[in-house]
Amino acid sequence: MDSPHKPRSFSPNLFFFFLLVSSNLLTFFISITFKNSSCSLYQQTYKAIATASLNNAIPFVVETETRDDVVHVSDKPAADLDLPSEFLAFTSPHQLPFGVNPNFNSDKLIPPVGRPCTMFPDLLRRYMSYKINGSCPDDELLAQKLLLKGCEPLPRRRCRPAAQHEYVEPYPLPESLWTTPSDSSVVWTAYTCKNYECLINRIKTQKAFDDCKDCFDLNGREKNRWSSKKGTGLDFTIDEVLAVKKPGTIRIGLDIGGGVATFAVRMRERNITILTTSMNLNGPFNTFIASRGVVPLYISISQRLPFFDNTLDIVHSMHVLSNWIPTTLLHFLLFDIYRVLRPGGLFWLDHFFCVTEQFEQVYAPLIDSIGFNKVKWVVGRKMDRGPELNEMYLSALLEKPLKNSW
Repeated sequence: MDSPHKPRSFSPNLFFFFLLVSSNLLTFFISITFKNSSCSLYQQTYKAIATASLNNAIPFVVETETRDDVVHVSDKPAADLDLPSEFLAFTSPHQLPFGVNPNFNSDKLIPPVGRPCTMFPDLLRRYMSYKINGSCPDDELLAQKLLLKGCEPLPRRRCRPAAQHEYVEPYPLPESLWTTPSDSSVVWTAYTCKNYECLINRIKTQKAFDDCKDCFDLNGREKNRWSSKKGTGLDFTIDEVLAVKKPGTIRIGLDIGGGVATFAVRMRERNITILTTSMNLNGPFNTFIASRGVVPLYISISQRLPFFDNTLDIVHSMHVLSNWIPTTLLHFLLFDIYRVLRPGGLFWLDHFFCVTEQFEQVYAPLIDSIGFNKVKWVVGRKMDRGPELNEMYLSALLEKPLKNSW
C-alpha cells in the first residue's frame, strides 16, 4: 500500500538561510586571517600591486599601519607617481610560492629600498633604465649620488655591471696586502685619475681636495699607520689597543670610513677580521680594498650598521666621525655602534675633530650620554689648518660595559 504522505521537497527559504549564514562565516574567517597576517610593524611601506604586464597601469598604494589597523592613505596609478617600471617590479609585493611563511608572517615578500628613492624620480628613472638580462649602464656616479641622497639600500637591478675587458687576477695573499693592484681591476670612467700611478702621485700634482688624497700610496704614510706612537699621544697603536683586552678576545670588527683599509690589513696580520666601510669619492676605494684581500662594505654613515646586536669585538673610525655630521644623526650613529658591540667590546674613536667650544658644550656630553666606559681619552690641538681656527682632536678608546650595558 502506498503511503498517504508524499515526500516533502527541501524548502527554498531554508536553503537561502543556510547560504547566507555560510557566506557570513566565511567573510568573518577571511577578515580575521588577513588582519592577523599583516607585518608592516608600524612603518610606512610602499605597496605596488603588479598586473600581468609591467606596461599596464599599476596601482601604487601607500599604507600606514597603526597597531592592527591599516589605513590606505593614497591609491594612485604608477604613472601618476612617475616611477620606473623596473623599480615597481622589484618593490612590488611578491607572492610566496608556498603560501604564508611564518618568518615573514605573510604570504608576500616585499623587497626593501631606501624611502628617499622615490623623492628623486629623475635619478631613479635613469638608474632603473636598462635592458633586462643585458648590461647595466656605466653609472657608478649616479648610483653613488642616489645612495648619498638616502636611497639606501639601492634597488636591485636585473643587469650585469660594467667590468674591465682584460681583467687581471689579484695578487695572492699575503703579497696582495701591500701591493698596488693592476690597473685592469678597475673601471676608471667615474674618476679623474685613470690609473693607480695618478692616484699615488695626486698629493704632489693636485691642489684640489680629494678624500684620502695620499692613501693609495702604500709605501708612503700608509706604511706606518697605527704601528708607532707619536709625541702628541693622539696616535694609539694597534698593539697598544689590543693589550687592553685578554689575548685572542678581539677577533672581528668594523672600520667606519676606512679609506683603503690599511687598518683592516694591519688587523688581518694579527688574525683579526675587520670589514671596512668606504665610499668611492673620486677614487676606486672599494675595488682597491678588495684587491688587497680584505672585505669592503659599500655603505654610507647614514645607514644602520648591517650587524646584529652585541656581536662585534671592536669598531674603529678615523677622521670620518666629526663635526660635519649633524648632531642628532651623530647621536643615532654612536648608539648604533654601541648596539653592535658585544659587552666588553671596544670603540676606538680615532682623531674626532671639532672646535674647542663645540667639544666642551656638545660633543663631550653627547659621547658621555651613550654609556661607554672610558679606557683612554686624549685631547689635543689640530694645527694643520692654522691655530686661529681653534680646532682640536679627540682620540678615545671606549668600552661597552660588561654588565648593565642596556
